[in-house]
Amino acid sequence: MAQLEGFVKPGSIEEAIVSQIDFTRIPRHIAIIMDGNGRWAGRRMLPRLAGHRAGVQSVRETVEACARLEVEYLTLYAFSVDNWKRPRTEIDGLMRLLLEFMSRELNTLLQNNIRFRTIGRIEQLEPAVQRELMNAADATAACTGLNFYIALNYGGRTEIVDAVRRLLSDPEHAGKDLSALDEDSFARYLYTAGIPDPDLLIRTSGEMRVSNFLLWQIAYTEIYVTETLWPDFRARHLFESIVHFQGRERRYGGLSTRDTAEPAVKR
Repeated sequence: MAQLEGFVKPGSIEEAIVSQIDFTRIPRHIAIIMDGNGRWAGRRMLPRLAGHRAGVQSVRETVEACARLEVEYLTLYAFSVDNWKRPRTEIDGLMRLLLEFMSRELNTLLQNNIRFRTIGRIEQLEPAVQRELMNAADATAACTGLNFYIALNYGGRTEIVDAVRRLLSDPEHAGKDLSALDEDSFARYLYTAGIPDPDLLIRTSGEMRVSNFLLWQIAYTEIYVTETLWPDFRARHLFESIVHFQGRERRYGGLSTRDTAEPAVKR
């Protein structure tokens, strides 16, 4: 808990929740579907972009909390391949927010030893956005703390299609029988190659769907849904999700220790 000193106020609700966390069992990889920005703005009679802007503070606090908890990987779902269907004004506003965030937060990432990366069809984004993302990735390449990923122009099905294309165009497999292909070797062609699957997936705003996010990777991921809208999501909500995660038994298709226990012998 020492790493949270100065971040969690003594006597606060956050401290009470943190006291329930087993720091030896922190999720290695946390993924978050950041949902509810539009509803947050609508309830306040504000434009949708105001909700997206308010959500930036939630990103800051979540990234810092994960870094302090020594989470190894954090992946945030920021913009899906389906979000291009939204009004152009909203898309342009989102991209401006992204540019502002990367420009303002780069020094913070470096100071906190956070390595930044993206997943998705980044090559389809505006050149200015691509340059800013590449600059942040290059600048933080030597960082050894939290691995912070943002999913942009991302879709789980798109990722799998792209992986198949990469596999089929790989000279290593040219003219060869693919019957020996297994899950591990296929995963090398995903955007997330080399990244462990998420242990915990958090969805804000109470929606009970995964929205085409990390479909391959979340096969055995624990899912936690909170009614909290993303702009209201703070460190305490992250701490609560970890407490819930640690209260579950991960079986990966096997039996629980309770199910495998020998039945008591009646005498």
